[in-house]
Amino acid sequence: QLQASGGGLVQAGGSLRLSCAASGRSSSIYGMAWFRQAPGKEREFVSAISWGGRNTYYGDSAKGRFTISRENDKNAMYLQMNSLKPEDTAVYFCAVTVSTSTLLSSRARSTPRSYDYWGQGTQVTVSS
Repeated sequence: QLQASGGGLVQAGGSLRLSCAASGRSSSIYGMAWFRQAPGKEREFVSAISWGGRNTYYGDSAKGRFTISRENDKNAMYLQMNSLKPEDTAVYFCAVTVSTSTLLSSRARSTPRSYDYWGQGTQVTVSS
């Protein structure tokens, strides 16, 4: 089970930190990721991280502004979002993959159906 939190309303240029807590059988998890979905748009890859936290990946919209991290002893993942823009407004979802190959492929890790479990989403709204 995944629980995402930390969303809210922020002005452009501000920051937010999203959290995702994983419960249950975490030993089978190989990677975690953040996606986002704005109204009327497809779900978009934001960032991913290997379960051990050694490898991180970012979508174009996140590079240079967002930082993904893990906290192993809490089975948690975070997304620090800085310099937020109105176009970052979306529902942010966390997801996990139990496949050893998902994160190894740029195409696979950016594809929502590559992930096995999803959290409920947390709304991020950036005002101009």
